[in-house]
Amino acid sequence: MSNSFGKIFKISTFGESHGAAVGVVVEGVPAGLPIDVAFIQAELDRRRPGQSAIVTQRKEADVVQILSGVFEGKATGTPIALMVWNEDAKSKDYSHIAQSYRPSHADFTYDAKYGLRDYRGGGRSSARETLARVAAGAIAKLFLTHHHIQVQAYTSQVGSLQLHTPYTALDLSQTEQNDVRCPDPALAAQMIDLIKAVRKQGDSIGGVVSAVIRGVPAGLGEPVFDKLHAELGKAMLSINAVKGFEYGSGFAGVSMLGSEHNDLFYQDEQGSIRTQTNHSGGIQGGISNGEDIYFRVAFKPVATLMRDQDSVDAQGNPVVVSGKGRHDPCVVPRAVPIVEAMVALVIADFWLRNQLTRLL
Repeated sequence: MSNSFGKIFKISTFGESHGAAVGVVVEGVPAGLPIDVAFIQAELDRRRPGQSAIVTQRKEADVVQILSGVFEGKATGTPIALMVWNEDAKSKDYSHIAQSYRPSHADFTYDAKYGLRDYRGGGRSSARETLARVAAGAIAKLFLTHHHIQVQAYTSQVGSLQLHTPYTALDLSQTEQNDVRCPDPALAAQMIDLIKAVRKQGDSIGGVVSAVIRGVPAGLGEPVFDKLHAELGKAMLSINAVKGFEYGSGFAGVSMLGSEHNDLFYQDEQGSIRTQTNHSGGIQGGISNGEDIYFRVAFKPVATLMRDQDSVDAQGNPVVVSGKGRHDPCVVPRAVPIVEAMVALVIADFWLRNQLTRLL
């Protein structure tokens, strides 16, 4: 249960951090869509561990294998199965917490729900599961590119270091030019120094990923319970370590008057209905209005620390736990492609759902 996401463009992920492999089955991909394996691999490379000095040093090549659903470079219309073998799992790094609960991890809650847990890297609760989402999201991106829809995410905050420049004034082509994936080179250097300093202290730090979706036509989304922003929020909050989601003006909108916040309509030179401002974040009534969709996602500091922390074991006895192995001091740099993948899955699903609505 709850290992699937989407209605038409649907994914089901499987695998654990220290199991044999992690993978995904993608359904609903239209037949004939060109499947660029090199692009899928490039997206996985953006998420993989060991890519820089500020992320976990677990060495995984994350080479994707397509098991089904693709023939002669195109989707056949049947389920596409993708898989990545785990190669550098060091389960012994977790033997010391086999009976202990790590603070702010899913150890206790998994025990409470299932009566047992895979303590090796967190098992199913590990962020390694997100590589399956990125693989599926890459296919969704290929689909959206075919329809001229673009998804871009970037790091906008690490700790108290915040990028205040709106996305409209940024050169987002600079995002991939540094290890932290911030499009402001000067601020990126400060963020990297901060993450390195926190890592030396055996601590961790959180941050924010911002994202913008361009080219979404008006009319995507469903009334009431399947509103577009609600589904985007669910997608973001399903990502490990996410603690908050806001779109458009978000919480800042509460300090504005309605006369300031309302996005006034006008007709542009091409005859399209547009808005003069975009406090709505491209979504009104749960349905896209054709403007850019933009939002922010807050990630907590990583729960695993390389220092002692008080806790209890499965019997309630006091214990001291300390992180071992390889962990991210800040998840944000590797979270950027994960955010993009989940966005692509949501938009692709709603695009297909909209076609069905219009056919009926």
